[in-house]
Amino acid sequence: MSESTKGTLLLVDGLSMAFRAFFGLPVENFATSTGVPTNAVYGFTTMLATLLREHEPTHVAVAFDLPGGTFRTERLPSYKGTRDATPPEFEPQVPLIREVLGALRVPAVDKPNYEADDLLATYARLGHEAGMRVLVVSGDRDTIQLVNGDVTLLYPRKGVSDLVRFTPDAVREKYGVDPGQYPDLAALVGETSDNLPGVPGVGPKTAAKWIGVYGGLEGILNSADDVPGKAGESLRAHLEQVRLNRELNHLLTDLEVAVPLADLEYPGADAAAIHEVCDALQFRTLRDKLLPLATDAGEASPETAPPVVVQTAGAVAAIAAMTGTVALHVDGRGGVDADAWALGAADAADAAWGVDLADLSPEDESTLGAWLADPNIAKVLHGAKDGWHALTARGWELAGIAGDTQIAAFLVNPDQRGFELEQILQRHLGLALESGPTAGELDLGLDGGGAHHAGQRAGERAAHVRTLAGVLEPMVDERGMGALYRELEIPLITVLARMEHAGMAVDRAHLSTLADEARARADRAAEDAYDALGGERVNLGSPKQLQEVLFERLGMPKTKKIKTGYSTDASSLHDLSEKAPHPFLTALLAHRDASKLSQIIETLAQAVQPDGRIHTTFSQVVAATGRLSSKDPNLQNIPVRTAEGHRIREAFVVGEGFDTLVTADYSQIEMRIMAHLSGDAALVEAFAAGEDLHRFVGSRVFGVAPEDVSPEMRSQVKAMSYGLAYGLSSFGLARQLGLPVGAAQALMDDYFSRFGAVRDYLRSVVEQARADGYTETIFGRRRYIPDLTSTNRQRRDIAERMALNAPIQGSAADLIKRAMLGVERRLRDEGLASRQVLQVHDELVIETAAGEQDAVENILREEMHAAGDLSVPLEVNVGTGADWRTAGH
Repeated sequence: MSESTKGTLLLVDGLSMAFRAFFGLPVENFATSTGVPTNAVYGFTTMLATLLREHEPTHVAVAFDLPGGTFRTERLPSYKGTRDATPPEFEPQVPLIREVLGALRVPAVDKPNYEADDLLATYARLGHEAGMRVLVVSGDRDTIQLVNGDVTLLYPRKGVSDLVRFTPDAVREKYGVDPGQYPDLAALVGETSDNLPGVPGVGPKTAAKWIGVYGGLEGILNSADDVPGKAGESLRAHLEQVRLNRELNHLLTDLEVAVPLADLEYPGADAAAIHEVCDALQFRTLRDKLLPLATDAGEASPETAPPVVVQTAGAVAAIAAMTGTVALHVDGRGGVDADAWALGAADAADAAWGVDLADLSPEDESTLGAWLADPNIAKVLHGAKDGWHALTARGWELAGIAGDTQIAAFLVNPDQRGFELEQILQRHLGLALESGPTAGELDLGLDGGGAHHAGQRAGERAAHVRTLAGVLEPMVDERGMGALYRELEIPLITVLARMEHAGMAVDRAHLSTLADEARARADRAAEDAYDALGGERVNLGSPKQLQEVLFERLGMPKTKKIKTGYSTDASSLHDLSEKAPHPFLTALLAHRDASKLSQIIETLAQAVQPDGRIHTTFSQVVAATGRLSSKDPNLQNIPVRTAEGHRIREAFVVGEGFDTLVTADYSQIEMRIMAHLSGDAALVEAFAAGEDLHRFVGSRVFGVAPEDVSPEMRSQVKAMSYGLAYGLSSFGLARQLGLPVGAAQALMDDYFSRFGAVRDYLRSVVEQARADGYTETIFGRRRYIPDLTSTNRQRRDIAERMALNAPIQGSAADLIKRAMLGVERRLRDEGLASRQVLQVHDELVIETAAGEQDAVENILREEMHAAGDLSVPLEVNVGTGADWRTAGH
């Protein structure tokens, strides 16, 4: 390819590459919390970001086919007529891809009655004539004809990440013809994907040979009578088809385009728009790949934070003299390996103070420790829980936590990206911290003794926390969440820190036994699978081999079509096993289940610390609805209702020095909140009478007596009731229940016809949120959803589902948090040694000291009931036992 001094033009076939992204990434692994599929958006955007970064084009465009026909379908109605129907999960993603392109400031071009390929061909010509280097990205082989010395085709070999470069030499090597002759070859061979049949018995090698002998298709057609053999006879019998093929596969290079080449100049992405679209689509890691493409000021190009005057001499005395509200920063590690090596503090004065904890004398240790433990000194931190752990590891107590800028930032916008100090400073103040040694380098003594030593760094960050608190806390108050922040979220920090510090005792031997059993089950299932194939050992983890076994050798019904054949993902195989049971399929699914279980158990086993306990990490700033999350390991991920999940829970036991575990949870809390918020008389009546809710609802929906509600009916209404609380659409309900979309919609219609107040409530939630700009829980937690007024229908649909589930899930989250605070207060006020050790969804687990079981049970019931005042009774289930499963109920 010749070097160009006039820039690089990148042209992308939008739908072609989006389809490949869709089939390259499992749709079930990429969806928003409300069930909107995003695999095509994610894959396509990742590919485009990589191309923009690696090739640094000066001009960019993505061309799209429009719905409806083109001049080719007018010429031949069957053109592309054999293509499979577009998967229903794909279509809603196309407008979302266009939305991403808008954020990236990449023009999306299209033209009625023409294909995207024709636009690519026209722009490729314009770029070539302008002396540009042109890169065409397409999975349509027709675009091979565009290749020349200045135009390279990047053709996807696998998914959208593995792109083959087609230069003139590469085309000749693969097809035996020049790029401009490829349409001649394709006319002879045919193109299955376009429904253009070729000459029977003529393959690429024969076609290339003829082109070489006769100089091209015109020469071949003019000399058709001279072409020898059966292939010649076949050619003569299909001359009209060949001419038609050539007419249709010719790409137009002279279209009148609405966007001139000069307007394709790439200005860089829009940082604010990237944040907006990534928030809406819940892309976390992808955001970081897109932001470097932004060129506008603000978050993408933050100013360096102004220098902070940090004093270190006499810092201990100065900090100990601080009163009122103090911004505090602890440099160190949280979690199990907690440690602190520096402390910074800043009050209302302009200066900040920093202390390198390695330099402390015993007297200074005592002075600082007393100040930190004083509950009357209000302290604001960023990530206060980590600070609590780091200081606790040094033998200090952190009391008086009055604010946390991380939580404040989360309340202001829970749908935003990460909430580390650097990210919050960039987002809200447009500032970047000055580069210097990391906290870890300071801990290892790698700062070289320079100005940025540990105390200096901690003091600077304390000053930034002070500034952030002055910005964020008023924003929390303006949004009406001041009480939620100060009376719920901030006090909960210490409760969660104590729970993490305590951890939960684990029976290692039981876990080891479970792991051995799971591996043995996986091995047995594998042998059963091999036996079902007559003893042949295939790779059960290879989709390619499974496709060959299932669909070719066993002749089983085809699953959904994917790029590499037919799907062998979990949901597809479960559906297949119901339609066409087979011993191999049964064994394969059993092998997968056992292998997955083995991985869960192994993760838990690796998380057990030397004290014999698992110390999970709870977060208040992950789930936008306000629910707590758990990680390292995620204890909320342990199956609840399966036999395997029960056996895993048996491994969590009461620890040494304690007597038993007591668990308590709310019964059907989302449904009770739904009844309260909607005021539906029938639902309120059912809860007031203490009836089996799902049987009661089933009897109304299906018009049968409660005793005649079958297990299947009960399961369907249960899925639907919870689905409504989670903003589930009829499409999502259909997938969950394995029903046609129409049947799922009919089920929802029957439900709403009998529970009209629920329907009215759900409608009013969305309309009120659209008017206000936010949803609100019973306890005042707001979730701002600007996309409710978006002009993009898909974005608006996502927002509406968020608006449906936020008040219900959020109210449930607030309720259990209020209960945790009440339980913690009572345990301490009554001088009990029992302690909270775990919170999972709506369940609390207490490790109970000897002689305190009755008192703990009473506290749980009283505080969980007192956490909320609903129009329906709150039902609390309590259980006890030596392990988590036994204590369940």
